[in-house]
Amino acid sequence: MLFLNLFFIFLIVSSIQPLIQKRLLVSKRLGAIQAFEQKRGSRAILMIHRQESISLLGIPLSKFINIEDSEQILRAIRLTPPEAPIDLILHTPGGLVLATEQIARALIRHPSKVTVFVPHYAMSGGTMLAMAADEIVMDENAVLGPVDPQLGNVAAASVLKVLEEKPIDKIDDQTIVTADVARKAIAQVQAFVRALLEDSIPQQKVDPERVDAIIERLTTGQVTHDYPITVEEAQSLGLPITVGLPREIYSLMELYPQPMTGRPSVQYIPLPYQSPPSPPTKASK
Repeated sequence: MLFLNLFFIFLIVSSIQPLIQKRLLVSKRLGAIQAFEQKRGSRAILMIHRQESISLLGIPLSKFINIEDSEQILRAIRLTPPEAPIDLILHTPGGLVLATEQIARALIRHPSKVTVFVPHYAMSGGTMLAMAADEIVMDENAVLGPVDPQLGNVAAASVLKVLEEKPIDKIDDQTIVTADVARKAIAQVQAFVRALLEDSIPQQKVDPERVDAIIERLTTGQVTHDYPITVEEAQSLGLPITVGLPREIYSLMELYPQPMTGRPSVQYIPLPYQSPPSPPTKASK
């Protein structure tokens, strides 16, 4: 009987513990965000996409910018007073162009300064959001990415390459139709990126003579879609990059860990590294 009671107590504790841990984590996140806002005098918005696993099956599920994200961020921007700066912390592989454009336009329309912080990466649509900001602040090892449109798993620019390389009578109808969609997709993305960059010209954030070169580099498929644009390359392109994140952002990122799936692939002692003391030597006689 005692064993049965202990077993039920164990089940109850096991079921409640994850809920308690989740509530504690949410409380820590809110406290850290509030402290960051008070220090910066701004509205902080976080968009952090981690790879998650479907419960029980363990199937990896990548998260990306979607309509739900745009709804939440647009609401956060609407609730922000016009005189309050916005700090957007981005960690994302990109996502839907529609959702990205909605968020970017809302950031442009906000009257006060908008700063995007990139602690690790902001690829594709994340790069578009960064270009909508007044200032992009990156970790020295963080990266941005090209914004060339993708049709499924194929780059739009690569589809157009087929039309350049083969006679039209050797290309099937479906490829020709896809190429037409690809041409339109590239034109739409280029027009949007131009609008983002030209919005930065009056504030002297981007040199107007660099606009065409930036569009050419980011939208035409010169490199693969997962190509990492380093801080140095982004600065050489003419984007308004500042290097060096506030320490509070790294602390915030630690409160949004990658969900554990079995044994961790990276392990270390989470303390600033110090060289171990040299072993004692024998005193000379």
